[in-house]
Amino acid sequence: MTLTEAVLLILSVLGIFTIIIVLTRVFGLRTFAKMSSFDFASTVAIGSVLASIILNSDYSIVKGGIALATIIGFQTVFAFLVRKSEFFRKIFTNKPQIIMWNGKILHEKLKSCNVSEDNLIAKLREANVHDFDEVKAVIFESTGDISVIHNSEKKGVDYRILNDVKTDYLHV
Repeated sequence: MTLTEAVLLILSVLGIFTIIIVLTRVFGLRTFAKMSSFDFASTVAIGSVLASIILNSDYSIVKGGIALATIIGFQTVFAFLVRKSEFFRKIFTNKPQIIMWNGKILHEKLKSCNVSEDNLIAKLREANVHDFDEVKAVIFESTGDISVIHNSEKKGVDYRILNDVKTDYLHV
C-alpha cells in the first residue's frame, strides 16, 4: 500500500463514518437498535456496505452514502408500518414465545424456537437464577434474545409485561 492509498483509505473511513453519524442523527438511534429481526438484517447490511466502501476502491463514498441512506430509510419506513398497522405487524414480525413458565421448561416451545435446553440453562445462569422455582417466565424474544423473569419471593408476573408475547398455550 502506498502512502497515497493509505491517506485515501483514512479519508474514506472518516467520510463514511461522518455519513453514518449524520444519518443516525436524522433517522434516530433506532437505526442500530436490535428490536426485530429486520433491524438485525439492516445492521448487517449497513456493516456490509461500510466494509465495501472502506475496502473496495471501486465503491465511492457517494454511492455508499446513497446505499446507507436507502437501507436506513427503508428500515425507518418498515418500523413505522409495523408500529401503525396491525396487519403489517402480523405479517412481518415474530411474536415472542414463552419457553419456560413457573419453573417448568416448555420442551415443545424450545423445539419450535430451535433453542436447546443447554442454551436455556446458560441464560438462567447469566440471569443469576439459583433454582428453577425462582423462574416465573423465560421469553424467547423476536430479536433472538432470551429474557428471564425471576424472583425468589412468590411474586407473579404482571401480565402487561407479557402483552405482546404469545401465551395462548399457557393457562395464564
